[in-house]
Amino acid sequence: MRKILLIAMMSLCAANSSAHISLIKGHNENRQDVQFRTEKVAGNVYALFGQGGNIGVSYGADGLLTIDTQFENIAQNIKAELKKLGTDKPKFTFNTHWHGDHTGGNIVFGQDATIIAHSNVRNRLLSTTDRDGKPRTPTAKIALPMITYDEGLSVHFNGEEIKAVHFPKGHTDGDTVIFFTGSNVVHLGDDFFVGRFPFVDLGSGGSVEGLVKNIGDLIQMIPSDAKIIPGHGAVSTIDDLKNYHQMLIETTLIVRKSMKEGKSLDEIKKTGFPAQYKEAGSGFIKTDSWIETIYKSYSMNMMEVKKS
Repeated sequence: MRKILLIAMMSLCAANSSAHISLIKGHNENRQDVQFRTEKVAGNVYALFGQGGNIGVSYGADGLLTIDTQFENIAQNIKAELKKLGTDKPKFTFNTHWHGDHTGGNIVFGQDATIIAHSNVRNRLLSTTDRDGKPRTPTAKIALPMITYDEGLSVHFNGEEIKAVHFPKGHTDGDTVIFFTGSNVVHLGDDFFVGRFPFVDLGSGGSVEGLVKNIGDLIQMIPSDAKIIPGHGAVSTIDDLKNYHQMLIETTLIVRKSMKEGKSLDEIKKTGFPAQYKEAGSGFIKTDSWIETIYKSYSMNMMEVKKS
């Protein structure tokens, strides 16, 4: 019975992972309606919005530091926005995780910047197989993180300590949250999709239970008056993050309760969530995809518990 369950879960994992890859690639279309803009957040920190994950920017006397690089094919658009601040050549670039809408521009920005990321980001960029086991071309050397860490590190730049902290097994296994300690700004990467269901990449070591825990821990760590740059969505507050956390908790409990009652994935999808979560399912990850991610994540967790 356990073997049958394992085969079923592996098939579900592959199918769901492939669907998620298609969703990410969908962001890489050369759309003509994308508007690139930079917004001052606080202190030396700005948010740059374009096509892909939100870019964090520190600009000051020491120069330019950026967080994430979106896609290679729009790197010149990003550079044009950065140039408005004073320079388009960052000295340092952090990657919050390995997905292409956050690291695709590394091949351009790596010509000038020292790229920094969690060790799992470099490992996955070097991998010859994708998250679903399909062949991939390893990332070019110039686009790889040159400096890596396991738990975190600090860069002292533009008059403040910029702290990178690893939060494991959330969106992926290589997630980093960046704290601009002087400017009182935090960049959460794709741990935070404002007002929407998140993408949890189970094929890249992410987990729903890990994400829920990590967001709860971050709420305790982030100052109440801090500005938050999410991976996707508008600059936010701690209250926005608390609302997001509550949504994660409540929707997860609904699915887990149904699983304990012996309901199938199709039955849980058919029931769905209360009307209050309709808007949350209107973004990148639809309601059915979020239900399936929760179901699969906790099924995998249950299997691991049984093995131990």
